[in-house]
Amino acid sequence: MPSATLHPASLHPTSLHKEQAKLWRVQKLNNVEVLKATYINQTFTRHTHDCFGLGVIEQGQLHYWADTGEHVIPPGEMVVINPGQVHWGGALNGTGCTYRIFYPHCETLSKAMQLVDETATGLPHFSESHVCDRTLAQRLIKLLTALEDDTSLKLQCESYLITTLAHLISCYADPAPAMAKLGSEDRAVRHIRDYLESCYRENIALQQLADLVGLKPLRLLRAFRKQMGLPPHAYLLQVRINRAKTLLAQGRPIIEVAGDTGFADQSHLTRHFKRFVGVTPGQYVLGCCQLT
Repeated sequence: MPSATLHPASLHPTSLHKEQAKLWRVQKLNNVEVLKATYINQTFTRHTHDCFGLGVIEQGQLHYWADTGEHVIPPGEMVVINPGQVHWGGALNGTGCTYRIFYPHCETLSKAMQLVDETATGLPHFSESHVCDRTLAQRLIKLLTALEDDTSLKLQCESYLITTLAHLISCYADPAPAMAKLGSEDRAVRHIRDYLESCYRENIALQQLADLVGLKPLRLLRAFRKQMGLPPHAYLLQVRINRAKTLLAQGRPIIEVAGDTGFADQSHLTRHFKRFVGVTPGQYVLGCCQLT
């Protein structure tokens, strides 16, 4: 790949002595979420997204795990996340890491892939979580800078977005993994997943799930984790957090959202919310109000 030099000024360096995070939505691009953060001690628990994630490291190093293995991502290099891909991590050895990432919707990637290849269907898939491509990184930085500036024209943001995604898809997308035929355990896991998504407010017991699908608890745990990448309790927490994000974006008070999504209280919600999202519920509400 051709490369371009990343000048330090283009990375907008931030002090790594203090944690800070800002998350906001960009109305002109269908409310896509963008996160700009410096983390030192913050660690993200195992989680997934129902959209893609594309980020660039600006300072420090990101220590990142996914099904693609363990990665240490330095400044000027990128992380790419597929929908449903389990991942977790934080700053390397607590030394601090500054990065920016945005989460484009699946529909956006599908349309971009069709622009690259008119015969393509479905979604692109990226087998590499860690991408080193300085030209693409420059495109991404230009896009993320525009998304942070509320004076940026919609046409400008859309142009930067499509050129960035076209580059990413053209150079790094590969065919999506073939869908395996569902067996009895796969159907059981799907049933449990649907149940957790419908009954997320409840204090669900393991035996309750086992009885629901006719599996012994240990077999159920193994089958669920093998297929979903998360144990049932972690999946349930993620469902609750995703529902909380929706309610918070609608303007519901944080304390009410905590109760409506199955958390014991507001502090319980806040503790888990930050481990999944990277900001507190209050910061998330503020970001939803500050549309660019």
